[in-house]
Amino acid sequence: MEFSTVSEIRPGSRNTWEDKVFVTMDIEWSSDDVLSDTIDLVEDAGVAATWFVTHETRVLERLRANPLFELGIHPNFNRLLDGEDEEGMSAAAVVDRLMQVVPEATSVRSHSLVSSSKLQEIFKSVGLTHELNTLVPETSGARPPDPFLGWNGLTELAYSNCDFLRSVTGSRKSPQSLFIPKGATVFGFHPIHLFLNTVGIEDYESTREVHHDAARLIGYRRTESTGTRFLFLDLVYAARS
Repeated sequence: MEFSTVSEIRPGSRNTWEDKVFVTMDIEWSSDDVLSDTIDLVEDAGVAATWFVTHETRVLERLRANPLFELGIHPNFNRLLDGEDEEGMSAAAVVDRLMQVVPEATSVRSHSLVSSSKLQEIFKSVGLTHELNTLVPETSGARPPDPFLGWNGLTELAYSNCDFLRSVTGSRKSPQSLFIPKGATVFGFHPIHLFLNTVGIEDYESTREVHHDAARLIGYRRTESTGTRFLFLDLVYAARS
């Protein structure tokens, strides 16, 4: 199976997504050291990836320098929903702030997968073309729909494979069993889970206070082959076998 980036997908052209794997990374305000560790991992694997950006960091230039990578945005609307305004006074302001950081972005996945028809109109108004806010859990047994054009022309891409979800549910399905025959197989990863090799969500929750101190955090990395880091490596191997 071939690895590709989200922006290449055209719903009406099956050759742009059928039997392809899409690695997506929500960088989630990771420290530069944690993020750099994930970049090393993905670059060593030599696969394409779409990175959803939450903040300005010098590491973005390294991502931009790799022709196999592309940048999208990962806006956080949760504070607006909670009545706070640190991220901006409106949803449009939240999106505009991130588009200033990543003006080349064409894809979006919201933090916590927040979406609505109003948000989709905002996404389209700033030039975004692809949205990934639909999660069909692998544990549901349901097949995600093929990429499709949404009501306002955005390309909608659903996914079912997420490291956070696996850490919560305890799913241990192999990458081979997660590939979608004749479909688009999308994996959602987070640098913090790759760095920790998260097995269960407690690995993440119990280390929150050192998430931005990679020198200490490395001491909490799990070694089990069922962790997130091994899932990524197994995915790369399985796709190329």
